[in-house]
Amino acid sequence: MTASLSTGASPAKPKDTWTKLNWSKIKGCVFRLQMRIAKAEREGRKGKVKALQRILTTSFYAKCLAIKRVTSSKGGKTPGVDGVIWKSNCQKTKAISELKSRGYSPKPLKRIYIPKKSGKLRPLSIPTLKDRAMQALWHAALVPIAEERADPNAYGFRPKRSTHDAIEQCFKALRRSESATWIFEGDIKSCFDRISHDWLLQNIPMGKPILRKFLKAGFLENSQLNPTNDGVPQGGIISPTLSVMALSGLEPQLVSPKVRQQRKEKIHMIAYADDFVVTAASKELLEEKVRPIIVTALSKIGLELSTEKTKITNIEDGFDFLGVNIRKYADKKLLIRPSKASVRLFLKGIKDLIKAGATLPTDRLIHSLNEKITGWVNYYRGFVSSKTFSRVDSEIFLALKRWAFKRHARKGKRWIINNYYTRYQGNSWRFYCTVKDKAGNQKPLYLKHATDTKIRRHIKIKAEATPFKPEFRSYFEKREKDRKSRELISNHAKSAGLRIIQPY
Repeated sequence: MTASLSTGASPAKPKDTWTKLNWSKIKGCVFRLQMRIAKAEREGRKGKVKALQRILTTSFYAKCLAIKRVTSSKGGKTPGVDGVIWKSNCQKTKAISELKSRGYSPKPLKRIYIPKKSGKLRPLSIPTLKDRAMQALWHAALVPIAEERADPNAYGFRPKRSTHDAIEQCFKALRRSESATWIFEGDIKSCFDRISHDWLLQNIPMGKPILRKFLKAGFLENSQLNPTNDGVPQGGIISPTLSVMALSGLEPQLVSPKVRQQRKEKIHMIAYADDFVVTAASKELLEEKVRPIIVTALSKIGLELSTEKTKITNIEDGFDFLGVNIRKYADKKLLIRPSKASVRLFLKGIKDLIKAGATLPTDRLIHSLNEKITGWVNYYRGFVSSKTFSRVDSEIFLALKRWAFKRHARKGKRWIINNYYTRYQGNSWRFYCTVKDKAGNQKPLYLKHATDTKIRRHIKIKAEATPFKPEFRSYFEKREKDRKSRELISNHAKSAGLRIIQPY
């Protein structure tokens, strides 16, 4: 640990520019301090945790990382109520010295609304860049503690974890013939908007004055200041971690510590943010034991279950979770497939894009379609998706066929086929166009097919693994190395025009 990080003194002179910062060294020093915070939390040394948090939140390196996180994210160009954006390196360097807890007073949040899948609007609160950076600074000091306290099978808003890990855990809990047969599909009503401020201020281990300022900042809507008496702002950097800590401890209450009782009840909890499922051997167990425990635990933090989305389902009927349908069929085989709602929503977006692109150049249309198809297919490549991918390709083919005939109403069928379709990778009906490369040469641009992507099983993270435990350092390094290796193989295959079957 460098002296500069331990004491909070600046290792760089004010005249040094943003570009001269050694980011590899900065990240390493901050991470080592986070490891010390996690260790102190495991040992139950509350005073040590508080002291280390103070060191981190006053250190130059941590402030640099906070500014970098804010300015390099997608929202870095979205201002808050003050309209300020940090564009230049000089502005970023100056912002480092302004991140101080003493005298800090956050500005109100800018309230906007974004549409949800259900058609309703979700409120989104946007802090100013300075407030986001202050939240990022305290988030760095809080996340090691959140990781130590989080439930083993909670996967939302946690580093190194994803929705695929949660879905794979469902497979592990339900795949066997003797596995649980009943599922409690839980959804928390307005989770972010209703978490009790009193509970957070009493239980979150961070500076209480700073946390209170984050929570009570209020929001501006139609030029009117509105107070925030409950909940955490959706859009704040620290909000997801606060919600993780608020929901931690639920899984140990449901799962018995006795192995014999575990095998009998078959209770498993898999959570991703405010969506979760609980498995059990019987419906009565879910109604008489699981539901009361969940309701009581949530009421303590000011939350309640959504009556619309919470239900109990048999595994043979199947259930939707995180965009997939999980169901055990008559042959006792568990299959995880893209949900019908997800497929329907994706195809609607594709068809709307094709209709809106009636006058677009063909290359721009293909680029837009390829971007959407790649993102959607990459999400579902780890499941039983081959038939769904074929159906998606057929629907896109028909939509583009209608697009071409409408665009060239006076041209014949043969002309359209010759101008828009060619043979590629064994497919005689590949939609394409020709574009010029940087050298001015003509080259083909092909539409991506969903079936071009081969199914590859996701390898789930170990439930007990966190990046702040020294014993898992090599484990995470190997996972990262394997991920980069798969990406490299895939990129080489694309550049060579090959179709590589990825190993499971």
